[in-house]
Amino acid sequence: MGRLAWALFIIAVPMFLVTGSVTWAFNSPGLYNNGFEKYSISRVSGITDPDLRQVGADLRSFFNSRDNEPLSVQTRIFGREQELFNDREVAHMKDVRQLVRGVYVLLLVSGAYLAAMIAAGFIRQRRRFVEPLARQALRGGGLTLVLLLAFGVVALTGFDSAFLLFHKLSFANNFWQLDPRTDYLVLIFPQDFWFDTTLWVAVRAIGGALALTVSGSAYLVYRRYDGWQNALNSLKGAGGA
Repeated sequence: MGRLAWALFIIAVPMFLVTGSVTWAFNSPGLYNNGFEKYSISRVSGITDPDLRQVGADLRSFFNSRDNEPLSVQTRIFGREQELFNDREVAHMKDVRQLVRGVYVLLLVSGAYLAAMIAAGFIRQRRRFVEPLARQALRGGGLTLVLLLAFGVVALTGFDSAFLLFHKLSFANNFWQLDPRTDYLVLIFPQDFWFDTTLWVAVRAIGGALALTVSGSAYLVYRRYDGWQNALNSLKGAGGA
């Protein structure tokens, strides 16, 4: 394996862990429902808890749909059946779906590259590939931890600014500038919900990175210890001869 291939492998590790965690978040019913409950969204919005759970399900279906139909969510607000989102919110959610699809693409590309590298390595080197794989997995996990630590510092010290910058960089229009007094997309998903979601994603990506760094380190330590033992046994054998 060349240096470029390994460099891409190391970069693919945080890409895979983060996009995998983001994908998990967008498709986690528990994350939506816990947020609705934590921030008393039923009381704030006038939408009952069962209807909010259905709204979350409708949004997940929208993100994963293969067609390009605009978002349409019907629900009861203070008992009255109506369309939940206005035209501006619908336009913004179209942009969000494109962003989610981009995350899915990055997840698939990074995952496919990691799998191809691992498969090719074992085919070419068999058991000898385990040690370089452990070393590069350790580096990829370490890079993930460094990046998430840096992002965590930024998020904890200035999440509002980071959240605003994310929207400015991610969207080419201003449809994301919604009114929290009247627009239900902001009412049911307040900024604190997104702060919690960011932490949720970070914790799971960090968990994956720690698993890689610990397993990679453990294997390398074992190989070094095993090498020392073999050298010591060789010296003892030579001395006995």
